[in-house]
Amino acid sequence: MVSERGLEVLRAIVQDYVDTREPVGSKTIVERHAFGVSAATIRNDMALLEDEELIAAPHTSSGRVPTDKGYRVFVDHLAQLRPLSSAQRSAIAAFLDGSGDLDDVLARSVRALTRLTGQVAIVQYPSFARATVTHVELVQLGGGRMLVIVVTDTGRVSQRLTFVRDEFDEADLARMRAELGTLLVGRPVREGLQRIAERLAATGPDPAAREAATDEIVTAVAEELEEFRQDKLVMAGSANLARREADFRGSIYPLLEAIEEQVTLLRLMGEMVTDEQGLSASIGRENEAFGLAEASVLASDYDATGSRARVGVMGPTRMDYPTNLAAVRAVARYLTRMLEEDESSR
Repeated sequence: MVSERGLEVLRAIVQDYVDTREPVGSKTIVERHAFGVSAATIRNDMALLEDEELIAAPHTSSGRVPTDKGYRVFVDHLAQLRPLSSAQRSAIAAFLDGSGDLDDVLARSVRALTRLTGQVAIVQYPSFARATVTHVELVQLGGGRMLVIVVTDTGRVSQRLTFVRDEFDEADLARMRAELGTLLVGRPVREGLQRIAERLAATGPDPAAREAATDEIVTAVAEELEEFRQDKLVMAGSANLARREADFRGSIYPLLEAIEEQVTLLRLMGEMVTDEQGLSASIGRENEAFGLAEASVLASDYDATGSRARVGVMGPTRMDYPTNLAAVRAVARYLTRMLEEDESSR
């Protein structure tokens, strides 16, 4: 059983190791922290922490470093979130103010978060399976190119460039817009996809040329709606992994692979459990099932007009947890507020 002073020693070890990247010894703790006891007493506390597998010696006769279990105890019981400075809050506002559609808001959010934390920043798109289509637009660009624009009541605007066999006159475009409006506008994305599938099935295997060209447009819209239903991430700051490679015992390749594939991170973030502050952390070996045993992931929920999603950071286990958790929470709150304001203004 670790004493209260022992837990404070653990806090000191975590803080000093994060600050210096050097193993922490009893003499250093006595010099830097006002415990009012001798180095020998601190060594006894450290021995108990080592017995509990909260700290470990990376080398013989060296100081001690936190283990994954030690970081977990620190995050759960000892870490105190550090309020962001006015400069940091202004930086978030500067990044997000004046942003456009949802894609732009999320891209700006990860750029702000990676600058604040020095970690890989991640934001999850909300699921739009229940969103309602409010507008479908077709813009003919020439050369067989057609721009398909789909807007939903969540504020999401998506665009897809597709190639068609023929050029359309204004009457044909008006007819297709009207048909798509009848199929989709005012209907949830899921229902719209079903109606498109029924429309394409009714066309038959050998449609007339003009009908086939219309089917190409309808298919492009269906592909765009399918994207609305899929979970995906926006990320920034991957280069920070290379800058902090010394903090990883092994290769950073599994993290880079997770960034590229996204599926692993989506599963991991989906399984993380939030605390009473709306924050979640998955540390080191807790991520072993996802191939990320040397990484920590911190996240907070944000609300996108009723659809919950997560924003967070990923980096080595040696990170500034109090500051990073505060930054994640602050960006999540800004995101929620901006999306609520956007919804109320429409």
